[in-house]
Amino acid sequence: MKFKGRDIISIKDFTRQEIDYILKIAGEMEPVAKSGSDILHGKLLATLFFEPSTRTRLSFESAMHKLGGSAIGFAEAEITSVKKGENLADTVRVVENYADVIALRHPLEGAARLAAEFAKVPIINAGSGAEEHPTQALLDLYTVWKELGRIDGVNIALVGDLRYGRTVHSLAYALSLYDVKLHLVSPDSLRMRREVLDTIKERIKVVEKRTIEEILPRLDVLYMTRIQKERFPDAAEYAKVKGSYKVDLRLLEDAKKDLIILHPLPRIDEIAAEVDATSHARYFQQVWNGIVTRIALLALILGATE
Repeated sequence: MKFKGRDIISIKDFTRQEIDYILKIAGEMEPVAKSGSDILHGKLLATLFFEPSTRTRLSFESAMHKLGGSAIGFAEAEITSVKKGENLADTVRVVENYADVIALRHPLEGAARLAAEFAKVPIINAGSGAEEHPTQALLDLYTVWKELGRIDGVNIALVGDLRYGRTVHSLAYALSLYDVKLHLVSPDSLRMRREVLDTIKERIKVVEKRTIEEILPRLDVLYMTRIQKERFPDAAEYAKVKGSYKVDLRLLEDAKKDLIILHPLPRIDEIAAEVDATSHARYFQQVWNGIVTRIALLALILGATE
């Protein structure tokens, strides 16, 4: 398996064997995430974030520093030459002179793949519009594997905004490589995209539902997402589905004792704060697992590990 110099654009570009290998390396990198290393000393990551981000950008930068490297970049396109009209291709061709790898977040679908066509250094898709978020899917899989000891045989539900949520698109593609039963829970207007459904239904059993209650007792993993107001072209349509789902202690009375609840964050009101103290909550552990997984990816892409 070759990872050195590789772009990370879509989870669909990876085989199950490659994903399993990344998860294995992530597990081996847990001590590095805690104590640090110098295996990427002298290497530099550029984070080009044309959309707001807290976790993803800081996670990438933290991962690079943990490996002994450095990070530069921006989190607001308004303060860059983009404000002057510079296009994405030119931005990437400029920044590749400063960095060994680029993590890119952009509001337009296809932006990461376009950037990879022009860049001479590896491009990591840190979120492209409502399309995909492959490194989030990898850290989600790592969390499931770490918490449950397996991915095969898991009964999992993706809940909320399945139309615009790039995290669930990547995760659904990734899960379809495993022997899982996948439940998709959303309002009708936010159902999973047809192209995603068509792909995953060829591989695994997929069930679409409107409510959590009818499937909760059977679930091993409950993956919540927020309804993304910023993705809606019509405010009235957002108002119709706002607050469609909420996980609280009352709902969890019917859950398995070992159910784990995940969320890519940020949350709004879809998980009550009272759930944080339960044994089910794993969404803040996901944040740590994001650093570990991105440490593994950076080490592999920059050839510091094989």
